[in-house]
Amino acid sequence: MTVTDKTLISMSSSASQAAQKRSRGQRFRAATMSGLSLIGFDKRDWARIELYAACDRFVAEHIDLEAHDVLAISSAQHFSSIGFKKFKAVEYPAFDICRDVLDASFDLIIADQVFEHVRYPYRAGRNVHSMLKLGGYFLIAVPFLLRIHPAPLDCTRWSEEGLRYFLEECGFDDRAITTGSWGNRQYVMEHLLMREWWPRRGFFGSLRNDPLFPVTTWAFARRTA
Repeated sequence: MTVTDKTLISMSSSASQAAQKRSRGQRFRAATMSGLSLIGFDKRDWARIELYAACDRFVAEHIDLEAHDVLAISSAQHFSSIGFKKFKAVEYPAFDICRDVLDASFDLIIADQVFEHVRYPYRAGRNVHSMLKLGGYFLIAVPFLLRIHPAPLDCTRWSEEGLRYFLEECGFDDRAITTGSWGNRQYVMEHLLMREWWPRRGFFGSLRNDPLFPVTTWAFARRTA
């Protein structure tokens, strides 16, 4: 056996051991979360609880689950469980919204935590606008006070005001844009200081909203022309 062969075997063994360690860690975390939830631990993604509550209210008020055509661009897990009958999901960057446009039109297009990752957000926003039916809605949610998290890039942050102006540039009428945000000092400190990228609410995570510490921002924009 040559030195190269021994090196390759060693590298393969190390990679296998690392994979097994990650798998054990994932099983341990899953079991721990399951046990904690039995005693009141809230294992939901803390930053998205109020965001998804706002999105669910919007869907209930404006979207027909049976008839409307819905497109989700990445992060579709929450929205795929709502019960849309005509639901399509694509994944960025395989589907590059900066470049790609489907040969279809939609009543609702959802981009949850994806526009911060695109290279050319204005192009992406114009493409979304072009795929909406007249009267259709764009639901966009993006981070603000969150660490850089490349997937594969991380390029942009928007406040509520910034998101409104961005959507106007993409062709939406300011009078047909509603924005919102959620965050507080406790979450920001937890997110910045803890090793876990996306903290769970746990036992003591506050849902109080402090406008000076927006963690996530969102908007509902209607195509009017």
